Amino acid sequence: MKYFTNQHPYNTLDAYLKSKFNSKVFKISLNGGFTCPNRDGTKGRGGCIFCSESGSGDFAGNPEENLKTQFQTIKKRMHKKWNEGKYIVYFQANSNTYGELETIKNLYEEAISLDKDIVVLAIATRCDCISDEVIEYLGELNKTIPVWVELGLQTIHPKSMKFLNLGYTLEDFETAVKRLRSKNIEVIAHIINGLPFETYEMMLETAKHLNTLDIQGLKIHSLFILKNTILGKYYESKGFKVLEMDEYVKVTAEQIAHLKQDIIIHRVNGDAPATDLIEPQWSRKKFVVMNEIDKYLRNNNLYQGIYLENKKLDL
Repeated sequence: MKYFTNQHPYNTLDAYLKSKFNSKVFKISLNGGFTCPNRDGTKGRGGCIFCSESGSGDFAGNPEENLKTQFQTIKKRMHKKWNEGKYIVYFQANSNTYGELETIKNLYEEAISLDKDIVVLAIATRCDCISDEVIEYLGELNKTIPVWVELGLQTIHPKSMKFLNLGYTLEDFETAVKRLRSKNIEVIAHIINGLPFETYEMMLETAKHLNTLDIQGLKIHSLFILKNTILGKYYESKGFKVLEMDEYVKVTAEQIAHLKQDIIIHRVNGDAPATDLIEPQWSRKKFVVMNEIDKYLRNNNLYQGIYLENKKLDL
């Protein structure tokens, strides 16, 4: 089923959620106090080079507060925008399957019990730190409430993965997707456009490769170069080309046009902490970027999946 709208010629998360739950649904990002194997020495130190010193999850709840307080604080903030809605509880900060099973179970089960209108549990983590026992548990929990697992892929290109100090491989990612899908858990992949030294063709190759995987969702954003990161220091000392907004718009729109139509596009750009952002400065104009992507698609008669449809017609 397609979840296109008049404005967006691709499957938007908002349209998908409204269709599925007959309501506005918004995320409440919680911080469970997890860490990351790429920080504590298990995989490496310092994390991926684009991560801030605090790790991922700059917009999640305050880890000094309990989950109930985090939930209520963010819920109140969200209801200033929308009077009514249902909720996705979203463990965003760091690697949220990296810990003891009992700790994970206690946090997840507390989170989904915080409000009767919670409809999804979303978990951001790394593809290389999901144990068999955690996957078994998530499979059982998924029978009670939809469970989404978000995995950072970023790129399929080995040199880029090594430069970014990701600490995992494409094979690790693909294996994690298969393991999660064996339990019918929805998987959302993350990719980054504008990685140092990647060409337009390389970015398209990353998106096209997603069609070979059993993923249900995708998040796309530009590379954010932040203060107090390894990447930020590298950029300030050596420099590299940063995508201009029109370049980002073009490659993102073209990636969407190459994607299968059963993938839900959760995001076409992102937010970086404003006080820490070095580049790209145009990324502050979030809604301008979104509108330009829509405009590019419409002006070029493109929509999600069109290239696959044309390929079939050529056969």
